[in-house]
Amino acid sequence: MILSVSRLPLVALSFFLLGAGMPASAAEPAAKTGQIKPDVLYHNYCSVCHGDRGDGRSRARGSLNPPPRDFTSATNLNRETMITITAHGKPGTAMVGWKTQLTEKEIAAVVDYIRDNFMVVALDPKLQRGKAVYVQNCSVCHGERGQGSSFPVGGPVPPRDLASPQARQELSRERMIASVTNGRPGTGMAPFAGRLSPADIDAVVDYVRTALMVPQSETISGVRAHGGRSSDAAPAAKPKPPVVAADMSLPMPSGLKGDAAKGGKFYNANCATCHGVKGDGKGPRAYFIRPKPRNFLTAESKKILNRPVIYTSTAMGKLGTEMPAWNKVLTDQEIADVSEYVFRRFIRPGGGKAGK
Repeated sequence: MILSVSRLPLVALSFFLLGAGMPASAAEPAAKTGQIKPDVLYHNYCSVCHGDRGDGRSRARGSLNPPPRDFTSATNLNRETMITITAHGKPGTAMVGWKTQLTEKEIAAVVDYIRDNFMVVALDPKLQRGKAVYVQNCSVCHGERGQGSSFPVGGPVPPRDLASPQARQELSRERMIASVTNGRPGTGMAPFAGRLSPADIDAVVDYVRTALMVPQSETISGVRAHGGRSSDAAPAAKPKPPVVAADMSLPMPSGLKGDAAKGGKFYNANCATCHGVKGDGKGPRAYFIRPKPRNFLTAESKKILNRPVIYTSTAMGKLGTEMPAWNKVLTDQEIADVSEYVFRRFIRPGGGKAGK
C-alpha cells in the first residue's frame, strides 16, 4: 500500500512474482468471519513500504521517487481522501487499489488506524510543538526515534531507550515531566526547567508518549500473513492440475532483450528483501506475505517460468496476490532487465542466453 508514490526503479520486485493466487476462501471478508484487526492489516499490506511506524522508513524508501508517504508529517490528508486512494489506488503512481482484497470496512479500519496512530502528531498543534522541542533538545541523546544510545552521554548511564517495552512500563507521564523538569541525578539527563516553559515540557512529554513510546502489537503474526483472519485458515487441499512445461527458448515479448547485469543490480538492491538474494523466497520481509514470495528454485518454477511468463507477470501483476502491475511505473526495458536476470540467475543458471 503506497499512498502518493510514483516512479519506482524496481522495488517492484520486492513483491516480484508472488506464488500461486490466494484461494477464494482466503479472500472472504474478515467482516463475515471475524473481528477486523487494523494493526494487522497495516502490517501485512502497508508497512513494507510505509514502515512499521508509518513514517515511510522502509527498505522501499530508497527506490521510490517520490518515497512512500510519511504519515507522521502528513497534514493535508483527510479521511475521505485516504479511503478513496486506498480503495482505488492513485493513477500514475505505484499505489494500487485494495478494494479487491479488502472490504470497505477493512479499508476504513486501516485508514483510521493510520490516522489514530501515525498522523495524530501531524494533526495536533500541541504535539507538533512537542516534536519541535524534542528535535531541538532531546534527540541528540535519545535519538531521532527515541531509541537512546548504547554509550553514556554526559554521565555514567546511557540515555534511556524511550521506545523500549521497559520504558513504556516504567515511565508514567508524571515521572517523565519531573525528569525533564528537574533532571535525573547520576545520569546525563540535565534539568530543563531553566530552558523550557512548563507548557513546552508538557508538550514534549506528550509527544514522546504519543509518537515514540509506541506499543508493539501482540496480534501481528510473524508466520501467518493477513494476521489471524479466520478466513485465512488453510483450505482443504485440492488436486493440483499437472504442470505443463514452458518453452524455454521463447524470447522476451516485443523484441526486447534484457540486460541481466542491470537487472541483477536492481534485484539485489530492491527485490531480495522478499525473494532473497538466492531467489529462494526467504528474504527478510517474506515472513508476513501470503501467498509467499515466489521461490524461483523449485522444480515447478524452473519448469514454467520462461522469459515471457516472467516478463508478463512482472508487467501485469497477479490477481489474488499482492503483486501489482509494474508496467504502470517501470519502463518495458527495466522489466525486461530484471526478467532476464531472474531467468538466467535462477531458472536457467549457466544456460540462459537469449533463445536458450
